[in-house]
Amino acid sequence: MKKETKTKQAGKIKQIALERIKTLFEEADKAGKKEIKLANRYVHLARKISMKVKARIPSELKRRFCKHCYSYLIPSVNVRVRTQRGKVVYYCLNCKKYMRFPYIKEQKERRITKKAKNKY
Repeated sequence: MKKETKTKQAGKIKQIALERIKTLFEEADKAGKKEIKLANRYVHLARKISMKVKARIPSELKRRFCKHCYSYLIPSVNVRVRTQRGKVVYYCLNCKKYMRFPYIKEQKERRITKKAKNKY
C-alpha cells in the first residue's frame, strides 16, 4: 500500500473545506432575514475554515459578506447596492463602509454584441 503524499492530502482537505464553506453560505442564505445573527455566525465559521486550511472563498461567495465587519449581506435589509462608473457599489448599513466591485466582463460582452449588430 502506498502512502498518500502531503500534497494529495492537502488537496483533499481543501476540497472538503470548500464544500463546507459552500454549505455554510447556503445555511446563511436560508437563515437570511429571520436570524441575521445566525447568518453572521455562519459567515464567521466559513472564514475560519478558509483561513485554517488556506483555501480561498469563491468570488461569488465573497460578495455576500462585508469585507469590514464580516456580516452576511442581504440586499435592502443591511446592504444598499448601486452601480457607479463601471462598478457595483455595496454600502453596508451595519458598519457604514463601501465595497466596490468592477463589472468589466459584462461591459466587454455588451461592446462585442454592439459591434456584431453594427456589422449586419
